[in-house]
Amino acid sequence: MKNILSTEESSPQRWGFKVNDFMKKGSCVTVRSVLTDIQSNINPADSRSLIPLGHGDPSSFPCFQTTPVAVEAIESALRSSKFNGYSPAAGILLARKAIAGYLSKDLKDKLSSDDVFLTIGCSQAIEVILSVLSSRPNANILFPRPGYPYYEARASHDHLEVRHFDLMPEKDWEVDLDAVEAIADENTVAIVIINPGNPCGNVFTYQHLNRIAETARKLGILIIADEVYNHLVFGNNPFISMGNFASIAPVITVGSISKRWLVPGWRLGWLVTNDPQGILKKHGIIDSIIDFLGICSDPATFIQGAIPQILERTNEDFFLKIVDILRECANICYDSLKNVPCITCPTKPEGSMSVMVKLDVSMLEDIIDDMDFCMKLAKEESVMILPGVALGLKNWLRVTFSIEPACLVDGLGRLNEFCKRHAKKK
Repeated sequence: MKNILSTEESSPQRWGFKVNDFMKKGSCVTVRSVLTDIQSNINPADSRSLIPLGHGDPSSFPCFQTTPVAVEAIESALRSSKFNGYSPAAGILLARKAIAGYLSKDLKDKLSSDDVFLTIGCSQAIEVILSVLSSRPNANILFPRPGYPYYEARASHDHLEVRHFDLMPEKDWEVDLDAVEAIADENTVAIVIINPGNPCGNVFTYQHLNRIAETARKLGILIIADEVYNHLVFGNNPFISMGNFASIAPVITVGSISKRWLVPGWRLGWLVTNDPQGILKKHGIIDSIIDFLGICSDPATFIQGAIPQILERTNEDFFLKIVDILRECANICYDSLKNVPCITCPTKPEGSMSVMVKLDVSMLEDIIDDMDFCMKLAKEESVMILPGVALGLKNWLRVTFSIEPACLVDGLGRLNEFCKRHAKKK
């Protein structure tokens, strides 16, 4: 049978498909991609255990196991056979009501189920709101530096211009609000605030959050409040939800059960609109969120079905235990790093699961920068730390302390030995 395509017509140059430039290797930076590169440098001949001080997943350690209440809730939802079908695009109503009630405990303006949209983890909540905001021509968005690189990756994918404002280490990593006003313009749509802070381990005060809201109102932009580490605080400042300032500027809160319940793999998150003045609704943001969710995948229904029981029945003792362990680990981390000459920890972590520290490469013999430091540390000591360049700060390091205290002591000890070995000779 004669081929219906001529040689010219069947040539690959005429085919209509093409790889998205965004998906090409190296086009975007994520925590996963950087840690994968560093892990590839581990020496397989090293018989010591790998110490992961670079990621935020404590669930593999015995001291950071979720509450039996959560496991029983999942089992009960599965056995009930009530959650085997498709979910509404915004999520199952019972779950949305439960999350509205749970989050309202921290708010003066109470939420309803209509304010809550369920997502596949906090990552999808970020995807949804950035995709919605990118529909405005020439839009730009303000991200913190250092920050969480997933925001930059999603914004790049959606062709949303990114502008960075600095967090100030000398002021407990507060937002440089003068810089925010300097970089914003008429095309700025939102500012992202991460509190408790990832990667810095800071917790913003009520007064500072209020100033952030006033700045957002002055600029006419909404606030995206990333509160995935809500209530994981162990210092002087309590956790205060940004939603309490929604009467000043509209707030979209993203979060999940992944950190507080230590189940990042369950992938249950939310996007919540804090909009007492109806600004988001008036400008079509809420309708756009609903439309976007209509073309997205949904969280697993049995996990949605378990949410009311998880939120309502988890004992406060479970949370107190986790916070106590994190406090112990934060103290170990801060006290140990003070004894490493080439590393400076500007502030003691008060929340979340990590801390940013400054690396002085001029004190080291054969280390070029923070990435080189982390690659050689992995190879020589089987310790993984995230280089600050992945988070927007060159020659800084993010140290995650949410691991077994004994493992943390071991890892920080290896880090100290590595720095001694590479120290410049006096």
